[in-house]
Amino acid sequence: QLVSGTTIERTNGYSNSFNAAVALNWNLFDGTKMFITKNKLGQIEKLGEIQFRELVQQAVYNIIVAYYTVVSQKQQLQSINEVMAYNIERVKILQKSFDAGLGRKTDLLQAKIDLNVNRELEINQKTVILNSKHSLNELLSRDPLTPFEVGDTIPLNYKPDVKDLMQKLYSANTSILSYQKQADIARLSLSEYKTLYMPRLNINAAYNFLQSNSNASQVLSNRSYGPQLGGSLVMPIYQAGNVSRQVKSARIQASSAQIGLESIKLRINTELQRALVDFEDQQQLLKYEKENYTLAKENLNISLERLRLGQTTALEVRQASESFANCLARLVAFQYNLKVAETRLKQLVAEL
Repeated sequence: QLVSGTTIERTNGYSNSFNAAVALNWNLFDGTKMFITKNKLGQIEKLGEIQFRELVQQAVYNIIVAYYTVVSQKQQLQSINEVMAYNIERVKILQKSFDAGLGRKTDLLQAKIDLNVNRELEINQKTVILNSKHSLNELLSRDPLTPFEVGDTIPLNYKPDVKDLMQKLYSANTSILSYQKQADIARLSLSEYKTLYMPRLNINAAYNFLQSNSNASQVLSNRSYGPQLGGSLVMPIYQAGNVSRQVKSARIQASSAQIGLESIKLRINTELQRALVDFEDQQQLLKYEKENYTLAKENLNISLERLRLGQTTALEVRQASESFANCLARLVAFQYNLKVAETRLKQLVAEL
């Protein structure tokens, strides 16, 4: 029934319509938030890369230290064998002296006891080497029983340039770079929240098509099509203080991130100074211990020769042997410590 009073009645009347549209919504201005967000996402990506490099540096450091741990343990075994060779010679001299009725049996027995202790140390040291190899294989993600051999010496030719290390510290240290990126991200987050104070301008465009047909309507057929264009401007007038709270929280986080950056710079700088002092100390200790090694070895050779000629006691030779063994142990330890100090310096400036 139409407004005009006309009544239309149809049996099996039909009506159909088809509607299609393509629409485009474009944000022309959002207070530059989109650009800040893009920059922030780029910084987050760079932060992930830095953190990955930091993990790699730590893994390389652990592997290098584990490798030279095996080398130092192998050197320790060589030291035990060297001391054992002198004790074997000592037993032979005392055995001849005892057989000739010129030496005391207690001296011979003590020499044999010391020799057996050396043999025990050799067995234990081989176990230590095996366990160290298992640890290195684990770091390399290999089967712990994978066989391999290491060198006999620890290269110690590194000469750190303090000025160069200081220059590289703030530009290369992964911990500092990581905190720097976190501070940058926090500042961008603050800027991102501040854009919520700004107005937003959007543009809307569309192209519509409408086709409808009916045999029981005042309009039997209708078709409309064409473009549409519009826009909107949003002004943030009142938001119940929500934006202010978000900005305040972001400002606190940015300040905290900056404090964290300054703190990590101070801590890493302190670590570098300590590593340099440790490196220099180990160099001096190694220098003196090399001299001690020469002196202790000469002293032991002289003592053995005097024992052979019956000009000294077995106690003097035993003391010389212990002094030589202790010297060898310290020498190996100082070489290892110096290599670890070198590796730590390189890790701090990301040169591993």
